[in-house]
Amino acid sequence: MVVRLRSQDPRQPEPGRHGGARANQLALQEAIKELIVQRGLAPGSLLPTEQVLARELEVSRHPLREAMKALEALGIVDIRHGYGTYVGSVSLGGLEAGLAFRSARSIKGDLSDIRDLLEVREVLETGLVARVLDQFDQIDLPALEEAVAEMERHASSGEYAPDADLRFHETLYQPLGNALVLDLLRVFWRVFHAMDGDLPREQADPAVIASWHRDILEALRSREEPALRRAIGVHFHAIRARVG
Repeated sequence: MVVRLRSQDPRQPEPGRHGGARANQLALQEAIKELIVQRGLAPGSLLPTEQVLARELEVSRHPLREAMKALEALGIVDIRHGYGTYVGSVSLGGLEAGLAFRSARSIKGDLSDIRDLLEVREVLETGLVARVLDQFDQIDLPALEEAVAEMERHASSGEYAPDADLRFHETLYQPLGNALVLDLLRVFWRVFHAMDGDLPREQADPAVIASWHRDILEALRSREEPALRRAIGVHFHAIRARVG
């Protein structure tokens, strides 16, 4: 596999030299990703040594190291000094950081990015209602009950229980067996929770928040799709009201 880099021939200068260098670097990163995919390397697999990769990709070691650092930041590779470079697990940390930044910026503006984030989360959760009911027998109802009960106990003292809130949503969608869905739910939840205190309108009373989750649980127990969809919708409608 050869990386198709932009011409470095001084007799053929290109406008925007820095742009050309960036294009070369991006091409190299894409070549490394393609190598991982083409060879079917799973997360945790050891990549060829730097010397071997440089020879296979026909690049020098310096741009190769820069490419590896960029891919490590994305979680695509895991550089273990003294041991080698491995295929990474590709977490959603970059997505979470980007959404957190956009949301923080949105608080100082028109809140549109925050509203968009809530809409995506709502579409994701309500869109999975039918699948959740299909997996009803696999749902850990006692764990959901305990999460709601914990929220109610804290609410009796005027306190919100964020850990129980997140655990409720994780438990609800766990039976789907979709790790990406759970990761996305955690990202959306954590981003919104981090900016919660900076939103223009106050959070709902903890007892009301607990009641939303109690209603979702009871609708789930009824195994009626319209009721469950409606209960989840009420939950998000109340959240959206905080950002207009």
